[in-house]
Amino acid sequence: MPDGLPLLDRYDHAILRALVADGRISVAELARRVGLTKTPVQARIRRLEETGVIAGYRAVLDPVRMGLAHVAFVEVRLSDTREAALQAFNRAARAVPEIEECHMMASSFDYLLKVRTGDIADYRRVLGERISALPHVASTSTFVAMEAVKEAGRGDQGANLAATLSPA
Repeated sequence: MPDGLPLLDRYDHAILRALVADGRISVAELARRVGLTKTPVQARIRRLEETGVIAGYRAVLDPVRMGLAHVAFVEVRLSDTREAALQAFNRAARAVPEIEECHMMASSFDYLLKVRTGDIADYRRVLGERISALPHVASTSTFVAMEAVKEAGRGDQGANLAATLSPA
C-alpha cells in the first residue's frame, strides 16, 4: 500500500460498505451489522473521517426530478496550455454551476466537461454564453447523452468504491 494511506481492515471495509449504502444508518445499527459494539464503530468512523477516507456526507439528488434531465459531454480545446492558462480555465470552470464534472484529458482535446441543463435550449445558452467564454477556449465539440446507464452521484460511485473493498 502506498505510503501515507491508512490501512483498512475487514471491519473498516464493512463500515464503509454500510455507510455507502445508507449514510444515515445509526451507529447502533451499523455496529450490529459489522459485529462490533458502538464505541469501536464510532472510533473507526472518526478515524476514517480524520484520515480522509470518508470525505463527507451528502444528500443524493435526482436531477431529472429537479428538471435537469439534459446531459451533454463537451470536449474543450484550449488555445493555450501553459500552466497559467490551465489554472485560469480551471478556476472559471468551477464557477459554472451547469458544469457537473470537468476533467483535464491526455487526448486530442484538453478537457472533457459533463454539463447538465433542463433541455437543449438551456444547453445551447450555457454553451454560447458560459462555456465558450471560459478563458482560452479555442473550440468545443458536444455529445448529447441519450440515457445514463451508470452515473456517479446516483449511488453508483460510492457503491463501486465499496465493491472494490476486500477484507484485509
